[in-house]
Amino acid sequence: MTSNDAPAGARAVTVVVLTYRRPDDLAELLPMLLEQAAGEDVVVDVLVVDNDPEGSARAFVEAVGAPSRYVHEPRPGISAARNRALDEVGHDGLLVFIDDDERPTPGWLHQMLGLHRRTAAVAVVGPVVSALPSPLDPWVEAGRFFDRRRLPTGTAIDVAATNNLLVDLRAVAAAGLRFDEAFGLSGGSDTLFTRRLAATGAPMLWCDEAVVTDVVPRDRATRSWVLHRARRSGNSGSRVSVLLADGRVRRAGVRARCVAEGGVRVAAGSARAVAGRVLRDTGHEARGRRTAERGLGMIGGAVGRVVYDYGRA
Repeated sequence: MTSNDAPAGARAVTVVVLTYRRPDDLAELLPMLLEQAAGEDVVVDVLVVDNDPEGSARAFVEAVGAPSRYVHEPRPGISAARNRALDEVGHDGLLVFIDDDERPTPGWLHQMLGLHRRTAAVAVVGPVVSALPSPLDPWVEAGRFFDRRRLPTGTAIDVAATNNLLVDLRAVAAAGLRFDEAFGLSGGSDTLFTRRLAATGAPMLWCDEAVVTDVVPRDRATRSWVLHRARRSGNSGSRVSVLLADGRVRRAGVRARCVAEGGVRVAAGSARAVAGRVLRDTGHEARGRRTAERGLGMIGGAVGRVVYDYGRA
């Protein structure tokens, strides 16, 4: 709809897609977002932030035209792209993040906006359901690594990813929040950002009806990817916890705690993996290995080592 049709006092909404060399995904996702935007009674724009130095998505997005908009952020790293989205949208409206390899289910945007209006939450977070390739590696299938959390609508949470996230930009501006670019090529800047947002005391709520589907490519449905992601997740989690601690003494304490907790995960996960092999239980073996990898990542993050997830040639 146009701004002249919007209800008095309505705040603009921008759906943001960060993309990097995924033209087929973008071609499928963008029409779905425009359809959902057209069904709302407020102004909804769709912003594509292209993090490819070559700007490969420009021609497609500009051909689609209004209300989609294209910006090019050539600085490498997902944090730079997220910050560019904040800069483009401003300090007053609502920003809704969705990944370029995801697909919104019918009513997704309406549910996100509806919960925000009813509660004035500073953030609304929805579930991500994975669509996996077939046939799937039995090891990956047994580990159930792509099963994600589901919570009752209205549940308060204190951390989220940007793969299905609405944020109130007034609250973001008031808290002076940005995505830390030290996490640009490793991932984890959204964890740090949302933990800081939740720490302001304003509600960040779950909306279980606002589902998006993550289309998992075959090269991510593998043992090596699962284990790498587990290590990276543990690594960025420790780094975020260290950064959030105030003062040298507290940070030293957090580092020690992360090393200890990581060590427990390594030991417990390794024991479970061995038991799984002895018992010929693939699920136990797979989940044990992932737990151990996450523990190793936690230890590395606590002592300043970085596991990268978005490396560029």
